[in-house]
Amino acid sequence: MAVCARLCGVGQSRRCRRRQRHNQDHPVSDSDVDMDDEEDERIVGQKQDDGSCGLDGKVSSGGPSDVCYENASGCRPGVLGRANTGPPNPQSLLDLPPELLVEIFSLLPGTALPTVALVCKQFKQILNTETIWRRRCAEEFGVNEDLRKMETGGVSSHDFYVKLLHPYKSVLGLWQPDIGPYGGLLNVVVEGLFVVGWMYLPPHDPRVEDPMRRRPLFRITMWEDKKASVECMYGHKGPHKGDIQTVKKDEFSTKCNQTDHHRMPGGRQEEFRTWLEEEWGRTLEDIFHEHTQELILMKFIYTSQYDNCLTYRRIYLPPPLPTDLLRPGLFKGTYGSHGLEIVMLSFHGATARATKLTGDPNVPAGQLTLEVDLSRPVVLPDLERQRSIEELSRLVLGVHAEVQREGPAPAPATGPAGVPGGDSPGGDGPVGVTRGGSPAGVPGGGAAVGESSSSSEARGGAVESGATPSPPESQPFILPMGVMARNEVYPRTCKKCFYGTGQIAGHGFTSPERTPGLFVLFDKDRFGFIWLELKSFSMYSRLTDRLGHAHAPDLERFEAMLRNMQSWTS
Repeated sequence: MAVCARLCGVGQSRRCRRRQRHNQDHPVSDSDVDMDDEEDERIVGQKQDDGSCGLDGKVSSGGPSDVCYENASGCRPGVLGRANTGPPNPQSLLDLPPELLVEIFSLLPGTALPTVALVCKQFKQILNTETIWRRRCAEEFGVNEDLRKMETGGVSSHDFYVKLLHPYKSVLGLWQPDIGPYGGLLNVVVEGLFVVGWMYLPPHDPRVEDPMRRRPLFRITMWEDKKASVECMYGHKGPHKGDIQTVKKDEFSTKCNQTDHHRMPGGRQEEFRTWLEEEWGRTLEDIFHEHTQELILMKFIYTSQYDNCLTYRRIYLPPPLPTDLLRPGLFKGTYGSHGLEIVMLSFHGATARATKLTGDPNVPAGQLTLEVDLSRPVVLPDLERQRSIEELSRLVLGVHAEVQREGPAPAPATGPAGVPGGDSPGGDGPVGVTRGGSPAGVPGGGAAVGESSSSSEARGGAVESGATPSPPESQPFILPMGVMARNEVYPRTCKKCFYGTGQIAGHGFTSPERTPGLFVLFDKDRFGFIWLELKSFSMYSRLTDRLGHAHAPDLERFEAMLRNMQSWTS
């Protein structure tokens, strides 16, 4: 009712009622009222003797803090904060109380407010109210800091929005750096009073279920001179001068102007040891496998040459659909000697695909690593038969042969036994190993897998001692003998299994091919893949970090992004 009364110009405004209560010796203790008093004083200045302000934007002479409000019957001088009842029937927004205009303007997007300010002097002065810009910073950019502390330091919320947040809005979100085959994952967010670019790094191998690690690459801030400044955060000597340039839509580049800050007193040897401890969590002496040492040294030499002068391309999170087997998103996966890598799981009808965001010299970032046929579930045999790699191969290769006979489907070719590129799965590094299942596809698509294991042995297998009974939709699972797993700790029950293929290749992404395997769904946040040819098991765990400004506008834009990612490294 109070809002309706103020809109119609009937009755007292909220501020007048507060003054009346104050005059009756009833002090108000509400902090919100105190803030409103402060903001009302900021909206405009003192009373103007004469002059007018109309929708045509003409303003009479007067001091910068003077203002008059025009209503349907002419110009009525006054001071914001005094009783402003308005005419009985307001004819325009100018007839509304100024504190109500503040509430209305606070609901508009920040990009529309400069146009509103052109209407008249009254609107322009009201738009200098900090409350409006605090709300725009919070609602559009998620700023949770108390901006009034910043304002006391000489930087207004208006300047923070106009000169920092809005100009750099285009760099917020998820990005993939162009670091050759290695790729990466950059998340640019508003954090406190900064815009920060965080490089996300997987946990140390093989702890796939540990949280992600973050390293700041750059930040953008605004100092008292009210100018945005870019700082490079790379290296170990603190922030130093950097630069950001927008190359084109959905692409930008960073440049460090003081690369000497990246150098260490001990030279390249000290830089390598520091990088190795940060990247792998160990020293070179702890890594006994010669091939792994070569891969690590190769990555250090390749990535360190960029000195944080990189180009980034925007990536989106896959849009979820009600029919998806599990929620799509980003996962960490084990890839043998290449360590942990980040993949993006997405669903395309009856197909699930995992695309690499970080890669290696065999299968680089941007390439497809897994493809799962959700219309071909595999039923697991009893635990004893699951231990046999021969039984698993028979089941999966039976489905693979069926896929090849059908022809039109994108049938993956079985690669030769030898995979160039070292001991780790040809480019996809470690390959997943899993359990066996009946090769016959069960009708009903993905949802049928858990229910299709009608065989009593698949459902009735005992769970390992001490574990709680498996829910009806789960079934016992164990890796076959001879299958390599980087992490011996893996779930002993699974929900569904499907036929799929994984991509392997030689060094430099030579002779890429797709080899059959088994996709294992453990729960809503974990899955695995058994690479039959490599006799290897990859375990994947979901990234739980909150990633803002990362959702695809629509499915078409996401599909186009996936195609572009593959072209970047093909």
